[in-house]
Amino acid sequence: MRVEVNELKEKGNQALTAGKIDDAIICYSEAIKLDPKNHVLYSNRSAAYAKKGEYQKAYEDGSKTVEIKPDWGKGYSRKAAALEFLNRFEEAKKTYEEGLKHEPGNQQLKDGLQNVDVRLAEKKFMNPFASPNLYQKLENDPRTRVLLSDPSYREMIEQLKNKPSDLATRLQDPRVMTTLSVLLGIDLQGAEEEEEETPAPPPPKKETKPEPMEEELPENKKKALKEKELGNNAYKKKDFETALKHYEQAAELDPTSMTYLTNKAAVYFEQNEFDKCREICEKAIEVGRENREDYRQIAKAYARIGNSYFKEEKYKDAVQFYNKSLAEHRTPEVLKKCQQAEKILKDAERAAYINPELALEEKNKGNEFFQKGDYPQAMKHYSEAIKRNPTDAKLYSNRAACYTKLLEFQLALKDCEDCIRLDPTFLKGYTRKGAALEALKDFSKAMDVYQKALELDSNSKEASEGYQRCLMMQYNRNDTPEEVKRRAMGDPEVQQIMSDPAMRLILEQMQKDPQALSDHLKNPVIAQKIQKLIDVGLIAIR
Repeated sequence: MRVEVNELKEKGNQALTAGKIDDAIICYSEAIKLDPKNHVLYSNRSAAYAKKGEYQKAYEDGSKTVEIKPDWGKGYSRKAAALEFLNRFEEAKKTYEEGLKHEPGNQQLKDGLQNVDVRLAEKKFMNPFASPNLYQKLENDPRTRVLLSDPSYREMIEQLKNKPSDLATRLQDPRVMTTLSVLLGIDLQGAEEEEEETPAPPPPKKETKPEPMEEELPENKKKALKEKELGNNAYKKKDFETALKHYEQAAELDPTSMTYLTNKAAVYFEQNEFDKCREICEKAIEVGRENREDYRQIAKAYARIGNSYFKEEKYKDAVQFYNKSLAEHRTPEVLKKCQQAEKILKDAERAAYINPELALEEKNKGNEFFQKGDYPQAMKHYSEAIKRNPTDAKLYSNRAACYTKLLEFQLALKDCEDCIRLDPTFLKGYTRKGAALEALKDFSKAMDVYQKALELDSNSKEASEGYQRCLMMQYNRNDTPEEVKRRAMGDPEVQQIMSDPAMRLILEQMQKDPQALSDHLKNPVIAQKIQKLIDVGLIAIR
């Protein structure tokens, strides 16, 4: 009977690997009739039911597995995974925790617990970083106020605000736990310390026998590992054919491990057989999913597919699989590769669109509409001309003129800066920039720009008159403090300075102790910011 049970189990395993889920369930069920106390059979059938989408049955088989063999970690993984699919996250968490009591070092259980903790946090609190008064809360609490002066902390907060799913990878950062404590109003760090005070007693080393207890052909797994080692040695020597034979033998000995398949894929990658590489990676991912493989291994297989497409310069496909890899597990290497592929795609798209002749046509259309006073249509054609020829400085100058007519002075200013960057000798870039600054009532900066225009052409009437106007406006200025503040806070540069906690501290110190100004002015970065606030009239030096 034992032989017949093993045969049915192996047939079930092969059917599951081949995607014949119903056949696998039949084989496992027949085996269970012959050996109803075999925990491995219930575990395998639970995996089959989960793959089929019958999560309640998967849960029942997982529960039966734990009932028959309560000290086996995989049984708890099966049961907890089914509970997750059923959206019963609290029960899933308890199941993972119960499993870890029996196998504290089981990585699959640890990963499962971490994932379900994140799901529970998302379910309970949604995204605490999306709070409309996020920075106000952090500023008001002394625990996070000091952190706000660190640019890397602000960058981290913005990343979590835009992508809360990254929270799982940052829970080890004490700043994240402190921030969550502030945002959620609960003492998460205190809870952690309390748990650390009463750790679960380690299991006796002599009684821990995980491999023999699994009854899943450990001898074959040992042989598979030896084959893998031989394959690795051959791979290092670039003896790829020999490596391939050993990896194939390992995969046959242990068909439940995706590692040997990804190793095979690595060989095909080195041999530039990218179609085979991708085919094997897809199969590895399927095996990994069936056997609840570590998500990092799944991510690695997706990344290898992405790399194969990258090698073939199929960057769109590469980005697709890099993103799949990053969804499983974010690593700096894959993220960098994905960004590199995205940049190549964008650059290629922009380069393919460039056509100076069409740009000239669009520019002429823009000029026609500008002459008619239809500035929105003129701007539309100038924008298209810029896409067609992004290195033509005059196009930016023309669009800046449209923005100025439409009273969009900040946008005009940006276009003028791009114009000057592309052609530092183009006079109109400076005069139009000066006009934009003048409209924003930033007369001090406008005068500097008009002065540069006069250096290019001392006879420029536009620059000379602009400089004189700004000089008179600066002299006759009599704005109320409220008007000064309102105008100044409309400037993005001023907004950035005033939102910097370090600068606000310096300004408070200057109010209490005017002598402190001389010390701060020794720092060129701070001096530049203070000069900006003086220029816009927010502070005055007496």
